[in-house]
Amino acid sequence: MESWRGRVARMCGLTAALFLTAMMLVTVADVVLRGLANIPIRGTLEIVELMLTCTFFLALPAVFLREEHIVVDIIDGMVGPRRVDWLKRSAEALAVVILSLMAWQGWIAAQDTLLFGDVTSDLAIPKILYWVPVLAGFAGAAVAALVMAVRKGEGE
Repeated sequence: MESWRGRVARMCGLTAALFLTAMMLVTVADVVLRGLANIPIRGTLEIVELMLTCTFFLALPAVFLREEHIVVDIIDGMVGPRRVDWLKRSAEALAVVILSLMAWQGWIAAQDTLLFGDVTSDLAIPKILYWVPVLAGFAGAAVAALVMAVRKGEGE
């Protein structure tokens, strides 16, 4: 039976995969239409930017829940397994603080974007839509890092 962490990570990964697939399809369609009929898709860059934002930030909590970070394990061989576990948990606790700060500062910037009614230049997409996945990703990743920092053991 899959754990709740696995289900949440899979949901985040599938959502990110859907945005990645859509981003690739829009790009391919734009290139094909531009090459064959000289009819580019208007606002492709803005659409792809929004989908890229969704892809990256919505996948971020899954990285923490699956422990799939990029790791440089120079110290691991020099210290015992108990210290490695302590180092991992310390890094996760530090990540909670940093991600929370980033979410807080992002929230402030998103409020300004909403207050001023910022939109993109070509399609007039409200820029607040770019902030939604960023804030969800930071907040979700902070919660995921907290969960991983306080988990009971490696086997869980």
